[in-house]
Amino acid sequence: MSPNKLETPLTEHIRPGHPSPDLAAYQKLGGYQALRRALTEMTPTEVIEAVKDSNLRGRGGAGFPAGLKWSLVPSGDDAPRQRYLVCNADEMEPGTFKDRYLIEGNPHQLLEGIMLAAYAIKADTAYIFLRAEYTCSERTLREAIAELFAENLLGDNILGSNYNLNIHLHTSAGRYICGEETALLNALEGKRAVPRAKPPFPPQVGLWGQPTIVQNVETLCCVPHIINHGADWFKGLSKTNNSGTKIYGVSGRVKRPGLWELPLGTTLREIIEEHAGGMLDGYKFRGVIPGGASTDFLVEEHLDLPLDYETVAAAGSRLGTGTMIVLDDRTCPIAMVHNLETFFARESCGWCTPCRDGLPWIEKTLSAIEEGRGVASDIDLLHQHSRMLGPGRTFCAFAPGAVEPLQSALKYFADDFEQHISEKRCPYKHLQS
Repeated sequence: MSPNKLETPLTEHIRPGHPSPDLAAYQKLGGYQALRRALTEMTPTEVIEAVKDSNLRGRGGAGFPAGLKWSLVPSGDDAPRQRYLVCNADEMEPGTFKDRYLIEGNPHQLLEGIMLAAYAIKADTAYIFLRAEYTCSERTLREAIAELFAENLLGDNILGSNYNLNIHLHTSAGRYICGEETALLNALEGKRAVPRAKPPFPPQVGLWGQPTIVQNVETLCCVPHIINHGADWFKGLSKTNNSGTKIYGVSGRVKRPGLWELPLGTTLREIIEEHAGGMLDGYKFRGVIPGGASTDFLVEEHLDLPLDYETVAAAGSRLGTGTMIVLDDRTCPIAMVHNLETFFARESCGWCTPCRDGLPWIEKTLSAIEEGRGVASDIDLLHQHSRMLGPGRTFCAFAPGAVEPLQSALKYFADDFEQHISEKRCPYKHLQS
């Protein structure tokens, strides 16, 4: 089936190497029609129901249903009047680069999604929490926001309605933990970026103690298209019972690394072999981290699995961000995992002991194995750490995510660990180009 505007809604107007559509161009393409419809024909509750019916799930990693999340914001006469909508654009997950592509390729699509989500939860203030290194994204968004204020698409009485909204762009001070939504909220408040205890959850008690929805860039970009085309259309884009498309990405030793908008449920084999062009000549596929650095490896036996939330989870990993890192047969899997664990150890916020102290121990142990100083008991030590830093044993999900590539590497590449220790060297050193 050839791509058309109803099959690739998020990327249909993105032209790499060309300027993104300005406000006038975006409106000519049908932009802000969803906002007009919502403000003139739909109540906030009806917008939430439309997103609920579409089965849109968060595209930032967790996959929680967006409409359900929005419905958790308190309503009724006793509900707090001040609410906030926060867009999480702090894209610091290694291997992930989809949100930057969407922001810089079509900023007004994201802004319209933010405005619709804010209207749905009755928020009059929205924040975009942007990774500080994304300077081009910052410039693009500031220009687009200024256009909206100039045309009364932001501010007071938008489009002649009684709805008011301001959008503020906040650039992060730069910590990976800010991807955790409550740490992000602390950072926005000017506090140390550490996670909060839950419950209460942000939809009830969030930014400055008020109801807050935090949503990922890709998730919000889907919303205008759902309002324009309907929930059934959005469901029909997928190959499985998950709804919509997904921005899948591939990095590593493939012929065409990049990003593609494809139906949710597209197989790993199709993405790597057809869209990414297969492995570079002289390299063979050995494994892949399917959804950014904090997900478990999948291997050759998983190539024909449809990449959706439930199927990937059943295989022992997570879809995560859908941006995968491919491991080839000439790259040392221990070196790859060591590189990832070094990142996670440095980025730990230090709030809880297992994460603060456990991740550096993992990094040092992997370094010893890679450098030929490992001993047989190190493998048991790594297994123990992967369990002790697992779900339910740390304050937030940072450490459990950090040990996912480790625990799966111990499972699928056990022979490599043993060979490093028995030979007291990395057997891949001579293969590196």
